[in-house]
Amino acid sequence: MPFLDWVNKAQAQRDTADVPYHLLEFQSAHGDPAADNLLIQGDNLLALKALRPFYRGRVKCIYIDPPYNTQSAFEHYDDKLEHSQWLSMMWPRLVLLREMLADDGSIWVNIDDNEAHYLKVMMDEVFDRKNFLCGVAWEKRYSPPPDTKEFGYVHDLLLVYRKTPAFKRNLLPATDDQTGRYKNPDHDRRGQWKAMDYTCRFTADERPNLFYPIRQPNTGEEIWPKRTRVWAMSQEVHLRNEAEGRIWWGGKGKNSVPALKNFLSDVAQGMMPMSLWKHGLAGHNQDGKKEVLALFGDTPFSTPKPERLLSVVLQVATNPGDLVLDSFLGSGTTAAVAHKMGRRYIGIEMGEHARTHCLPRLEKVIDGEQGGISKAVNWQGGGGFRFHTVGDPVFDADGSIHPAVRFAALAGYLWHFETGEPARQTFDSPLLGVHQGTAYYLLYNGILGDRRPAGGNVLTAKVLAHLDALFPHDGPRVIYGETTWQGEARLREAGIVFKQIPYDIKVR
Repeated sequence: MPFLDWVNKAQAQRDTADVPYHLLEFQSAHGDPAADNLLIQGDNLLALKALRPFYRGRVKCIYIDPPYNTQSAFEHYDDKLEHSQWLSMMWPRLVLLREMLADDGSIWVNIDDNEAHYLKVMMDEVFDRKNFLCGVAWEKRYSPPPDTKEFGYVHDLLLVYRKTPAFKRNLLPATDDQTGRYKNPDHDRRGQWKAMDYTCRFTADERPNLFYPIRQPNTGEEIWPKRTRVWAMSQEVHLRNEAEGRIWWGGKGKNSVPALKNFLSDVAQGMMPMSLWKHGLAGHNQDGKKEVLALFGDTPFSTPKPERLLSVVLQVATNPGDLVLDSFLGSGTTAAVAHKMGRRYIGIEMGEHARTHCLPRLEKVIDGEQGGISKAVNWQGGGGFRFHTVGDPVFDADGSIHPAVRFAALAGYLWHFETGEPARQTFDSPLLGVHQGTAYYLLYNGILGDRRPAGGNVLTAKVLAHLDALFPHDGPRVIYGETTWQGEARLREAGIVFKQIPYDIKVR
């Protein structure tokens, strides 16, 4: 598989591993405080690294709308990055986003032709080319822009990748335009139907079992398909179609090529998503601008995405209760749509409009605002989210653990570092959990209630006896603490690997 190369690619790859681990600082809760939704203000690379211990492998759908690198200055995004800088910006973020995806998850990247083809090759490398699903063309404009010279550019691309073959897409509700194509010219009791092609793109050499004669029932003629385009189904299936009256030979019954009657009742569960999304299905940029103007009287971006576009993405890629992530949240559309559609979400935005637009927009959603898709999904309000900012790093300038780091935050990080598993549990005791037979403990921040220098953060004989009594474990143990007063022989005898804080804590 070919790879994309650019100036400073090696540095971009190193940056992925070198991103420092930061804390997320809680700022406020809005609506239901128990809701599992997050709005985060801060650099999305730092935020993703901070989220990884808790959400790695848990996100069902990622949608991002990164800067397009159009060589024009945007007010809220620096969209004039030199090409190799743009690629270096995207690489570490895509690597971390892939780690966040569940095995049955997918990522959708909204992009235009300025970087789309370079991004495609980069994503082939990060997500594996075999996991590429589609390049959806979304018709974002009714007509070409007024400054059009050679071509009227009216669409964006959505590059769609799955994490693994475990991904299964959903069907879309049939539109009036699609159902309007179904008629019933022969008054079939089974209702409206549409004639479908009875041949397929394979040749007789490729599919010899699909190259056979069919008898025209009204003329008696023996009909063969072309050798370059054989029948679409086996002879056994064809005979079943005949018996069930599913073959159409035209209004007078004398066509020389059959068609398959595809009944509307058979596709009532939905329609396959196509690679072209017209504005009738997914809206257009003017819709997005009107939606934001109705909410705020202004818009932070010239082309905010319409809620209908995100609703189609989430309809195809998720189910109610699934977790959605947008690390370039912009005006907040992804979070607003996920909230209204009953999905959980994490939205990350760096600019001040995280507070001035995203936060109040989600508050309006909680209050039941009726813009965008609200009426289509019968949105009545409710739910909630928590607002966080990217805070201090784990280590200060001297290499010590930053004093702002509390037990639960460090425990979640160490659990993920040691086991590779997301930190789903509540960390409120020295025993973090047992993974593959090994128990992990953390003595930090006075978790045992003894904050003396030689107290609960030090592995003394008394502390060890206390841990044995409270959390007995017949197997290997890893214990993090400030220091230990137990010798190497005693630790080996007890099956303990002791790791000293902060020196044995690795931040990756």
